[in-house]
Amino acid sequence: MTARGLRLAPFRGLRYAPEKVSSLAAVTSPPYDVVVRPDGLRQLETADPYNIVRLILPQAADPEVRHRQAAETLRRWQADGVLVHDPLPALYVYEQREGELLQRGLIGALRLSPPEDGIVLPHEDVIAEVVADRAALMRQMAANPEPLLLSYRGSGSRTGATAVIERATRRPPLVATTTEDGFSHRLWAVTDPAELAAVDADLAVRRALIADGHHRWATYLRLREEQGQRAASSPAAPSPWDHGLVLLVDTARYPLQVRAIHRVLPRLPLEKALDLLSRAGEGCGERGAFRVRTLPGPPAEALRALDEAAGNAFLLSAGDGVFHLLDRPAPELLERTVPAGRPAAWRELDATVLHATLLDAVWQVPDSPADIGYLHHTEAALSQAAARGGTAVLMRPVVEERVRALAEQGVTMPRKSTSFGPKPATGLVLRTLADAPH
Repeated sequence: MTARGLRLAPFRGLRYAPEKVSSLAAVTSPPYDVVVRPDGLRQLETADPYNIVRLILPQAADPEVRHRQAAETLRRWQADGVLVHDPLPALYVYEQREGELLQRGLIGALRLSPPEDGIVLPHEDVIAEVVADRAALMRQMAANPEPLLLSYRGSGSRTGATAVIERATRRPPLVATTTEDGFSHRLWAVTDPAELAAVDADLAVRRALIADGHHRWATYLRLREEQGQRAASSPAAPSPWDHGLVLLVDTARYPLQVRAIHRVLPRLPLEKALDLLSRAGEGCGERGAFRVRTLPGPPAEALRALDEAAGNAFLLSAGDGVFHLLDRPAPELLERTVPAGRPAAWRELDATVLHATLLDAVWQVPDSPADIGYLHHTEAALSQAAARGGTAVLMRPVVEERVRALAEQGVTMPRKSTSFGPKPATGLVLRTLADAPH
């Protein structure tokens, strides 16, 4: 890995001019795929006229209009001095803190590499429609508006990138703000050539796991391929499209939290889901396809029962305060529906059983954004199920060690199997590609 590890390049960050906005907290946003509820979107849009959500989630019925609108907004904000480039290319030390939770990492432009190179390891599949939409947006904007989250394992010593990060945090920050979720955020620029060289030497022998942002990483690769095809007839200097904006966190020092991502099936009423499950169990003996137990709630107690269940387990609800715990799937049903030829650790994942057995075989839910929604928060999943007359499927998290072990074998999990965090706030630093050195 010595010559084929992580290569994180400095770039001229595009940042909000503090005097142009009401506050830095008011212009930030969670990542685009976490902002899913209309009320959350409206809250961000009304927090400040320049909130970053207008770039990452522009609102218009026509996708082309949305993407063009975001690009025009970005250009206008730059022309008006709302967003300003830093004078020098830099790597950015980024700190997030809430109570005893502390996370630090480096934001930079990472050289892109395909999965087969084994440098950046994906662990989830992606949805083609989402990648196409993100690619169209970034193509129009010629920018990476938000960093994805990558984790790597450092040496555990206070040298290399770790030493650079710790020295930076002893200086006054470029940015310091606290967002509504209680997290404080601080940002420092690293421009010293010796420090940049120390980071490069350290990271060049490491590889990373995509913790959050598989669709954005797939988007980076797609755009690089497009730009490479256009430039094939006239090779020139390295293209800024060969890099993508990331946050790299050393989980040997700052372990990430792993949470579940829940599903909402808006076109599958709960009554029908339970009926189809009952029919599927007719050939599975007395126990049926799954053991099904009704839990009256409250949600915290139902989730505790889900966490304590052995083997594969899921919690179904129509968002009405009543929960149905599914566990103990029939072995013959799993044998018939879960694909063979994969490691046991993959076949036994809750997400694998959910998608292969329940969604595909039992419920026959189409694999499309209109039929399956992915939500990070329990309350949001339950409220959407109630509002749309569908079914919320609440999941359990997967431990990071299993995720990394599968990724190192080149095995991807079903999409949206994990939610790593804390996620970087969007809007603290952007990367433009039209005039980027990297």
